[in-house]
Amino acid sequence: MFTTVESFINEYQRESNTTQQLLDTLTDASLNQPQAEGYRPLGYIAWHLVHTDRGMLLGTGLKFEAPSAASMPPSEAAAIADAYRTTTAGILEAVRTQFTDAKLQEVVNMFGMQWTISETLFAYLKHEIHHRGQLTILMRQAGLPVIGAYGPAKEQWASMGMPIPAL
Repeated sequence: MFTTVESFINEYQRESNTTQQLLDTLTDASLNQPQAEGYRPLGYIAWHLVHTDRGMLLGTGLKFEAPSAASMPPSEAAAIADAYRTTTAGILEAVRTQFTDAKLQEVVNMFGMQWTISETLFAYLKHEIHHRGQLTILMRQAGLPVIGAYGPAKEQWASMGMPIPAL
């Protein structure tokens, strides 16, 4: 969990930078890449990373601007990437100005459970990482390059001057 506001800010900046790089790689055509019958396509997953930021974080009392969760995903990949960039900047500014280290230990009702704000911020990051994983699989299926979040992706080994690991 996070014991300081600065520790969350540092971690969120790292994670959101990785997410932003992936979103910046999307193409308009890739937004229609399906998961499976009856599931939302890549564009919905990407948009979920933008608008759902409000849900969990609003439960902590944090106030910032983000698109409505009821809004349909844009049909342009650049619009999704730009909305994520703007939302992320708003979250970072809100955390810097509205939270203190002591406030992180306050308890809030989250999904019918009692979580500290620190626990909520931690879960929020894990939620983004979970959906980012879904995004990378769909991006590969759509023929887009991906980046490694915690180590090199297959495409990155060569640029590092190293052989791609054998299967």
